Amino acid sequence: MELHITRWKRYGHDRLYANLPEGPAVGWADVTTGEITVLRAEYRDDVTAVLTQHLQKLDETAPPNRTPETAARRPVLPPLTEADDLAVNPPGAALRDLLDETGPGLVERGVSRLLRRPTEWDTWRKGLAGERRVGAELNRLARHGWHVLHSVPLANQVDIDHLLIGPGGVFSINTKHHHRKAVWVGDDSVKVDHGKPAPYARKSRAEAKRVARVLAYYCDFPVPVEPVLVFVGVTDLKVVATQLTVRVYQERQVSALAPLSGVLTADQVEQVYSVARHRQAWSQA
Repeated sequence: MELHITRWKRYGHDRLYANLPEGPAVGWADVTTGEITVLRAEYRDDVTAVLTQHLQKLDETAPPNRTPETAARRPVLPPLTEADDLAVNPPGAALRDLLDETGPGLVERGVSRLLRRPTEWDTWRKGLAGERRVGAELNRLARHGWHVLHSVPLANQVDIDHLLIGPGGVFSINTKHHHRKAVWVGDDSVKVDHGKPAPYARKSRAEAKRVARVLAYYCDFPVPVEPVLVFVGVTDLKVVATQLTVRVYQERQVSALAPLSGVLTADQVEQVYSVARHRQAWSQA
């Protein structure tokens, strides 16, 4: 199936649309986040493949984010206040707040259980449990010289599950909780129990690039950021990729990051952490 790709920029959005030869769109991708939305299920595989390919091309040809002149005018964050300090965030803070603000009441929970009807709240609760489990594993790395931040808020009501900052660099960590499921990871797609491909790797790379832009904006040196996918509760994790640029672990395997070193000096680690923990650094990310 040959799909035609068009780019659309309007109202603050930047999207790639996949269209059938006769015109109708069957899917689109957010250029900023890398998220792919399929509009017609029968074209899912074709849409995912062609949009992923075009997003990769955009990544390869993207110009640098800052010129030397911009770097010379690097802004300075205001003094850190208690309200802006992300270091106090527990794992899953964003999901916990979402459940508290919009989650179901006692009656709604009871009805859902009686009807055995899955809800969006169930997905949030499962995600919260996954982030807490991974957060607990990451917090153990503090004794190895690493700093950990949880639920780092970005613009447009999204957040980074975890940031790990230390001598081995910076890692943007995305947690996926698939309880008692088997996960297969390829170069650009992930399948859960042999289901439809999900763009987890693509989204993780896009997230890491957003983090790198923010940190480079406020620091006076390049800050390498690696994307990481951590799967929670899975029965099997098979990585068959040959060119994957995303680290993939189960929750207890994140300890493999502890001995990494040689990327950032001790002073650079502290500078990066001082920026990353400041809420206002991420307000436009």
